Amino acid sequence: MPIHLRSLLPFLAWLPLVTRDTLRADLIAGITGAVIVLPQGVAFAMIAGLPPEYGLYTAMVTPVIAALFGSSRHLISGPTTAISIVVYSTISGYAQPGTPEFISLALTLTFLAGVYQFGFGLARMGMLVNFVSHTVVVGFTAGAAILIATSQMKNVLGVAAAKGETFLHTWGNLFAAIDTFNIYVFIVAGATFAVAYGVKKIKPKYPNLLIALIVGSALSLVLDGAAHGVKVVGEIPAHLPPLSHPEFSFATIKMLAPQAFAVALLGLIEAVSISRSIAAKSHQRIDSSQEFIGQGLSNLVGSFFSSYAGSGSFTRSGVNYSAGAKTPISAIFAAVILMGIVMLVAPLSAYLPLAAMGGVILVVALNLIDMGQIKHVLTSSTTESAILLTTFLSTLFLELEFAIYLGVLLSLVIFLARTSIPEVVTLAPDIDRRYNKNVLTDVTTKPLAECPQLKIVRIDMSIYFGSLNHIEKKLYEISDKQGVHHILIMGAGINMVDLSGTEMLLHLAQHLEEKGGGLYFCELKPAVYQAMAKAHLIRDIKNWHFFDEKKDAIETFHRLFRKQGHCDNCPVRVFQECREVTTV
Repeated sequence: MPIHLRSLLPFLAWLPLVTRDTLRADLIAGITGAVIVLPQGVAFAMIAGLPPEYGLYTAMVTPVIAALFGSSRHLISGPTTAISIVVYSTISGYAQPGTPEFISLALTLTFLAGVYQFGFGLARMGMLVNFVSHTVVVGFTAGAAILIATSQMKNVLGVAAAKGETFLHTWGNLFAAIDTFNIYVFIVAGATFAVAYGVKKIKPKYPNLLIALIVGSALSLVLDGAAHGVKVVGEIPAHLPPLSHPEFSFATIKMLAPQAFAVALLGLIEAVSISRSIAAKSHQRIDSSQEFIGQGLSNLVGSFFSSYAGSGSFTRSGVNYSAGAKTPISAIFAAVILMGIVMLVAPLSAYLPLAAMGGVILVVALNLIDMGQIKHVLTSSTTESAILLTTFLSTLFLELEFAIYLGVLLSLVIFLARTSIPEVVTLAPDIDRRYNKNVLTDVTTKPLAECPQLKIVRIDMSIYFGSLNHIEKKLYEISDKQGVHHILIMGAGINMVDLSGTEMLLHLAQHLEEKGGGLYFCELKPAVYQAMAKAHLIRDIKNWHFFDEKKDAIETFHRLFRKQGHCDNCPVRVFQECREVTTV
């Protein structure tokens, strides 16, 4: 299959794998996924400030598009908690949650996020996710979990608290309205939470959220909740996702474009992280750029079918893999089955208490906090801990989109800081007595004599604009402070040299030549050698300063130093060639 066709229609790559056996496995996984996403879709829509049916619409549309145009065979896309809380935080500043204006803006936000994601995919920018620490997602989701739980406390306690503008303000309003506490609401919410949490612990494979909602609804009926202030969600329309029309006015696009970028970025990090996590178990290779395209198209198309921004779901994707799914058709089955379920049971939502939904959402929020991962980060790495805490605290106390940007930016800054200080290791010959040859060894690991005329160094990582100052300082110290003007760089560990790097190396070579020495390279990778040649470094330094083999380099230096008379009275004779001449 041509590569360009596979990129445009990636499902053509796995369609030939579909058999009767895979269809059976995918159908079972699809049924499981549909049952799980039914209560999740309603809960996530409420977190996003949208009517409950919009979560179900999102779970019907986005998984199908993402499955057809993504690269993962097990990723299930749709509404997620993290994206939902960002949608709510973004749009609630411009419109009242649940209103037609709020819905319209949410659809526009979804469309713009899809444009960003699709554009990143076409530009093959999937590699950028590699530079963002997964700790950003861990910190953000932990903070989002607390915000989600906070937003549901009035539904759990039954208090008539006004909506707070900030995290602390919301809690202040809750405490101020505690005298309106409703014991019936609290009992329904508490029972729902306990059942959902207990079923998850005792029977992990059971649809715990669905069971908990049924128990919570039944308990509300037994307690005559309607007569005691227990409000219900209301009847969900029993129909398929209707056509919708995002608002495309210039003012609206200008207003939402920055926040849409944050939604797009978070969605991509989530989707690719989950895809790779599951691919490590299924031994499948993930194309991050293709995943960008799949996520982008799912949001673009979804915005015209009453779906709000979605991404990969770790819970549903993990269950999909565990249930034995073989191909992305399992995601399509789950969406179709969900459509059938909604057509049948949607009217029953009229009996679903808000308190029960609040209890379920608390369980969802609790599951977002990965205490094991958080503990591992805090005890293992200072820099990752800084990323985690910065993102977490920013999520609680700053704008959510800014928290995402800050976490990603800090992750990139730390990455650049690490790569800007590559190791510059001094090597010296250590004679291998078994094979009678020179073995270059790090002088910090073993006390070895060095050649007085030659300094051998190994540079690890890349020579680029970010690492120039560090490398240049180390190499100039050898010439100016140690008085050694012949420097051999062992380049097997150099991954890349940019234009700034070649300019620095040329200046160093000229500096050494002025002092009667020179700069030499050995064992460069082909790509690095070609980059140097393209930048004319090899022409300017001279071709004989570059060696493929260490043996050739040492023999050349030995002849050069003997010719210059440096070897006649040398007390160390560190190279095997030196000793052989002495013996002769």
